[in-house]
Amino acid sequence: MAIDKNIRIGIAGAGTIASSFAALFSGNGYKTTLIDINEEAIKRGQDLYARIFDTLEERQLVTKEQREQCAALVSYSTRYEDLGDADIVFEAVFEDAAIKKEVYKKIEAHCPKIRALASSTSVFSPDDLKDGLEKYRAIFMVVHPFNPAHLIPLVELVGSDETSVEAMRLVKEFLDSCGRKTVVIKKCLPGFIANRLHHALLREAFYLVQEGVALPAEIDMVLSNSIMPRYTKVGIFEHHDAYGMDMLENLQNYLYPYLHNGTSASPVVIEAVKQGNLGQKTGKGLHAWDEKSIADFRNRAFEPYWHLFNWNLP
Repeated sequence: MAIDKNIRIGIAGAGTIASSFAALFSGNGYKTTLIDINEEAIKRGQDLYARIFDTLEERQLVTKEQREQCAALVSYSTRYEDLGDADIVFEAVFEDAAIKKEVYKKIEAHCPKIRALASSTSVFSPDDLKDGLEKYRAIFMVVHPFNPAHLIPLVELVGSDETSVEAMRLVKEFLDSCGRKTVVIKKCLPGFIANRLHHALLREAFYLVQEGVALPAEIDMVLSNSIMPRYTKVGIFEHHDAYGMDMLENLQNYLYPYLHNGTSASPVVIEAVKQGNLGQKTGKGLHAWDEKSIADFRNRAFEPYWHLFNWNLP
């Protein structure tokens, strides 16, 4: 299936992920319309979009002229009727299933041309969310990006047991045309792939803090100076294939009984929430935060991805 550059893209929502999607899609030459509930929400979305391009222009990844061409492809509205010509609609509203299902009703009522409907949720199963649909169940799926979606290339695609092959193929090839690295998950599991792996590591890290093995800053240092740089260049299975399954079998048989297998939030996390130490938003979590350290963190968090910037700019 060849992607038609004239297809129209709709986005329900104008928040962080929605605005990042709008930058990505317009940055690859697609006309895109964002819908949100009121003019205040639209203004926030416009500001988020502008800030994305401020950074891209500062880093000389786009020119002023290219920025203007991208912006001309994006429109905003509070009326779902203005998504009427959309071929693909991405839902990127608040992570509340009831809110999402209300949005789906409006999309079904006002988007007669739609060929695919994708939720950007990182929480809900498509098998659960499809219950909010009547006529578009066969074209519904989850498309899980990572923030910021315009920069981090990976996108996980998850269909329900009713999602058509054609709808999944359309969305995959559209995202591929935007330079994304897409993986179609063959079995729907909570957390999909990346978040399951992330939280398995995080569970063990919190256990080590809880047991007094090391401080959070020390564990961060261990990871950033050992396995994390390696896995930006080689795969985890590739790495273990290199030194042998027989060695790995011995290591796993010895180590796995000692790894944490808790099924609820870490006591360290629970206590932090109880104390009101919620992280950057409150100035203290596992680390202390101020404006300078927050800015430094954000710069470092984006840094590994800039070399992956690969838009097919208009």
